[in-house]
Amino acid sequence: MKRESFGSRLGFILVSAGCAIGIGNVWRFPYVAGQNGGGVFVLFYLLFLLIMGVPVLTMELAVGRAGRSTAVNAYKALEKPGTKWHIHGWVGILGCLILMMYYTTVAGWMLDYFVKSVSGTFEGLDTAAINGVFDAMKANPGEMLLWMVLIVVAGFIVCSFGLQKGLERISKWMMSALLLLIVVLAINSLTLSSSGEGVRFYLLPDFSRAAELGVGNVITAAMNQAFFTLSLGIGSMQIFGSYMSRQQTLAGESLRICALDTFVALMSGLIIFPACFSYGVSPTEGPPLIFQTLPNVFAHMAGGRIWGSLFFLFMTFASFTTVIAVFENLMAACMDNFGWSRKKATLINLVLVLVTSVPCILGYNVLSGVTLGGKNILDMEDYLVSNVLLPSGALVYLLFCVSKWGWGYDKYLAEANTGEGLKLPNSRWMKVYLRYVLPVLIAIILVQSIF
Repeated sequence: MKRESFGSRLGFILVSAGCAIGIGNVWRFPYVAGQNGGGVFVLFYLLFLLIMGVPVLTMELAVGRAGRSTAVNAYKALEKPGTKWHIHGWVGILGCLILMMYYTTVAGWMLDYFVKSVSGTFEGLDTAAINGVFDAMKANPGEMLLWMVLIVVAGFIVCSFGLQKGLERISKWMMSALLLLIVVLAINSLTLSSSGEGVRFYLLPDFSRAAELGVGNVITAAMNQAFFTLSLGIGSMQIFGSYMSRQQTLAGESLRICALDTFVALMSGLIIFPACFSYGVSPTEGPPLIFQTLPNVFAHMAGGRIWGSLFFLFMTFASFTTVIAVFENLMAACMDNFGWSRKKATLINLVLVLVTSVPCILGYNVLSGVTLGGKNILDMEDYLVSNVLLPSGALVYLLFCVSKWGWGYDKYLAEANTGEGLKLPNSRWMKVYLRYVLPVLIAIILVQSIF
């Protein structure tokens, strides 16, 4: 069976960026930046994205493009006889499934809040009442189940049409709408009364503020966020390498994906920080920022119902582009490894994701007493993916590409530099960095994340 491919270079970039751009950019990035003093964190975030995120992204894409398959078969095609690197391919597939076991619930929250904003649910409510809306939603398994099911069914319907007619076509439309929405929302925030104060906190490095928090802590947080923002390590990006052409170098394409991902993260901050400073809200609120703090801000803002609706529409698009990208990975893995048709892969994965997503929903109500290490079900699933599978998986991809026991540095570099565009330098310092320095940095992240 002939392998599908993207209809255009733009399609590849937007789909790949759509996979990377998600809740981590527009939910986690602003509150982590706020908790870590703003400008200095952002500065180091950009640095680590360049020196860690881009190289590992080229490696995932290189394994996909050279292997022309999803992770298991791509590893098998490239690994030396007798080695077992392909086992990590199965771990990656499991990681994608665990990711969707809770990500679909959170994507459902975004859609739920969009509908609530449009219908005027938050109008006239005081702070306590707005906070209570989020608590009431989590206490209602039926409500959360409805929105999760809508997200999952819609996602698999999109993917059932194939790569070009489904995933690529919808991602192009949603990513274009997302980028337009985020610019409009940022411009609105910049017109608020104390927007300048928020922008200065967010973008101007203040090392005295960073010193109060501990510069080492700020740098570590920036390194973690830069690494996790691209969802590297579970093959969610590798699949798109298997669909891409060989006309462009991987460093150039990786930089373009990172640039879009970073643009959305930075613009999210330009929406949130000016709004927080203008309405006397702390930007360090943490996870409740999106569902409790910001609805309070919109409730007191002129035209708040419109701006709140647009914001949660943007959040829905951001989460849904990730959902359909990972669904495509799950389906492609079944088609490549088991020979299933796209229709069969759609139906079986639809049922699988629906069933495995239910415990996360029940973890806030019926199963609220079920905890592991003090974490509820959603937090435990997120911990497994974000703290264990992503960094350990990225380390596997890295070692596979640069070590003599894996694919090998020279073969990786040749694949990455095939095509027109920016090429990775074939120099001693690059080889030393990728072979010896970058593995240590990722190992540090892995150890810190786990413990």
